[in-house]
Amino acid sequence: MSNHTARYGSSAPSPPARTSRQPIHAHPEFRSISAAYRRFGIAATVFSVGGFLSYVLLSSFAPGVMNQRLIGHLTLGLTLGLAQFAVMGVTALLYVRHMREKIDPVVRRLRSQLEEHEAEQPRVPAGRRFGAW
Repeated sequence: MSNHTARYGSSAPSPPARTSRQPIHAHPEFRSISAAYRRFGIAATVFSVGGFLSYVLLSSFAPGVMNQRLIGHLTLGLTLGLAQFAVMGVTALLYVRHMREKIDPVVRRLRSQLEEHEAEQPRVPAGRRFGAW
């Protein structure tokens, strides 16, 4: 006999108590920010990795192109290598801007709704959370 059967007289576990509000991960706005975050992440990854991969491929398979001098001792390969820092900087800048404009306002709105919902819930005193043995 299972512990659940002994306590409640049924072998089937009871369903969880339903609340009037849906969980935060099922909220449509939460799903929209998850999708927006995912879309930006994919685009940023393609941009960053694509830039780095093109640099590596050009270095490996077109060394003549990469060794072309631009000004003095500055070659195209060195310029493209230094441009990788710019690619990472632009990616970071776009990430911060995307989060500030698209994600943060929705997160603040969801957080305030969640805090309002939690404020409506009755509080159990800290010493009274668990029953006696």
